[in-house]
Amino acid sequence: MNTVIIFEGFGDVLLEVLLALTPLVISFLIFQVFFLKLSKDKIINLIKGVILAFIGLSLFLQGVQVGFLPVGQAIGIALGSKSYNWILIPIGFLLGFVITLAEPTVRIMTLEVESVSSGYIRRQFMLYTLSIGVGTAVAASMTRILLGFPLWYIILPGYLIAFIMIYFTKSTFVSIAFDSGGVATGPLTVTFIMAIALGVASSIPGRNPLLDGFGMTALVVLAPIIAVLVLGILYNKKEKENELES
Repeated sequence: MNTVIIFEGFGDVLLEVLLALTPLVISFLIFQVFFLKLSKDKIINLIKGVILAFIGLSLFLQGVQVGFLPVGQAIGIALGSKSYNWILIPIGFLLGFVITLAEPTVRIMTLEVESVSSGYIRRQFMLYTLSIGVGTAVAASMTRILLGFPLWYIILPGYLIAFIMIYFTKSTFVSIAFDSGGVATGPLTVTFIMAIALGVASSIPGRNPLLDGFGMTALVVLAPIIAVLVLGILYNKKEKENELES
């Protein structure tokens, strides 16, 4: 019985993943015929990778439906209904920080940044910078839900600050910063944290889940941008100090 519940609607998930991967496979076949000309061994490895990706995505999305979303909403409702619901702010920061550390897309990006920069931008610095940024965004989102003020109170000043900071950091960090915003909104963050935000908004009197529960992802996109730009300013300052010392 439990197995039936876990895999309820799994057929629809399989179809969604198949439709998502099919254009990528078709694109590869076109490039393989006209441009790539990869060897047989590489094609076999790619086929294996596609199969693993299909299985992994299907199981992950099914897990989101039967696990992440219900649990996230239950946590949000339970904490939001408490008299001391202010605790959502530090808990939001902690959850945002920890989930970003585990986010696959974030880890891939930080690895690529360290590799391309030849170790100049260390992976751990980037990882913790993004984690702090996302944690701050989730905490700010919880604060917004608890107090009930509009989203643009944070978004507008935040992007103004980000655009001003561009002039004080290196161009390398500017590019990384704006990519970081999209990378940080990975599957773990969106599925679990958004579910908590919706649960909180639905449990607090006077809050509308549609108006107050959503908007967290916009903050998660913004916060890593500012965090990485701050890191760029610190790197720039350190370089100038080293030049003066030499």
